[in-house]
Amino acid sequence: MATANDRAVLQSIFQPSSPFGDVVGVPCGADAACAAEEPFAPALLEQARDLELQGVAAAEAGDVSAALQRFSEAIRLLPERASAYNNRAQALRLRGDVPGALRDLDTAIRLGRGRGRAACQSLVQRGLIRRLQARDDDARRDFAQAARLGSAFARRQLVLLNPYAALCNQMLGQMLGRLRNPADAAASP
Repeated sequence: MATANDRAVLQSIFQPSSPFGDVVGVPCGADAACAAEEPFAPALLEQARDLELQGVAAAEAGDVSAALQRFSEAIRLLPERASAYNNRAQALRLRGDVPGALRDLDTAIRLGRGRGRAACQSLVQRGLIRRLQARDDDARRDFAQAARLGSAFARRQLVLLNPYAALCNQMLGQMLGRLRNPADAAASP
């Protein structure tokens, strides 16, 4: 049986763009530090999930107002559940309310205590907003935390935010361009 370190080494060999120690496929709860994600009364949880599903369906149909209403109802029902805040943040972004979306994302991350699916999705979403705001250091921190929670998308974003990787990609692109067009390379200084 492989140890956690063995899995991390193999991960770094087969997934070189992922941070060392970030083992994909190890579910939340595989270690003792990860608590139960949904410690709510089953009946209330089912109602909140149903409201969220209705909200997602409304958003997909283009009815952002109805989506916001459903997500807000789910939040009123279970105000300590991170998922509805994450979903409402997406709807707020669609409406153009970025400050409201950031408030909901901060709440979802706080409620999720940096663990679980809702926290991971909230970190990625907040990282994307921060990238759009040219707050790359903050975005990098969010993506790093989401990557530790298992987000492959966040790992790719970290690579894109790495200034050394960007410089290497630029230099590689220039070299490949010169190899493809040697005549152009000879004419340039």
